[in-house]
Amino acid sequence: MLEIKTFVFNPFDENTYLAWDAETREAMVIDPGMYNAAERQEFDDFIHANGLTLTHLVNTHLHLDHTWGNDHITDTYNLKTEANSGDSMLGARRREQAQMFGMNPDALRPLNVEVDLRQDDVIKLGTLDFTVLHVPGHSPGSIALYCKEAGVVFSGDSLFERSIGRTDLPGGDYRQLINAIADQLLPLPGETVVYPGHGRSTTIADEAAFNPYL
Repeated sequence: MLEIKTFVFNPFDENTYLAWDAETREAMVIDPGMYNAAERQEFDDFIHANGLTLTHLVNTHLHLDHTWGNDHITDTYNLKTEANSGDSMLGARRREQAQMFGMNPDALRPLNVEVDLRQDDVIKLGTLDFTVLHVPGHSPGSIALYCKEAGVVFSGDSLFERSIGRTDLPGGDYRQLINAIADQLLPLPGETVVYPGHGRSTTIADEAAFNPYL
């Protein structure tokens, strides 16, 4: 059975997800956004209190707010960064991203994609499988993670409750995003719960019916 903990981190109110197999206690962090020592401690304390073993670090994309905590995760848990290589340029330019938003870039290291996640790749988490869906448009390498067994999809910044990801940042493309959502996300079962990169969860059925962008 899949268990999910949502942390809201950093000045962008980014959703950092911790997903784990209740049977094996193997866990995956999705978009670690912890920004300061208190947020890093909150995350680590939860891992230890719940007896979890962190086995995967996955980024749905490499915008700054979704990668603030990557260095902490790689240093503390000895994990490789798993993401789509289409966002490699964004990872390499994390300091420039911080400067663009008027934030201190000094602590940030360039981020390399060490495990390239492609369309239909499968991430094993204990007894659970997560299928990679390529959903470009918010960024060139944006992906979503779909667990059919649990009926959930982690959509990153592609699809939100009644909204979609912004496409005015470098590498963004509005038409590409709309087409990718239509091709990759909307065909999922309507009851699939969508866990987005910001804001509240929703369902595929609700967004198909009520999202004004789709």
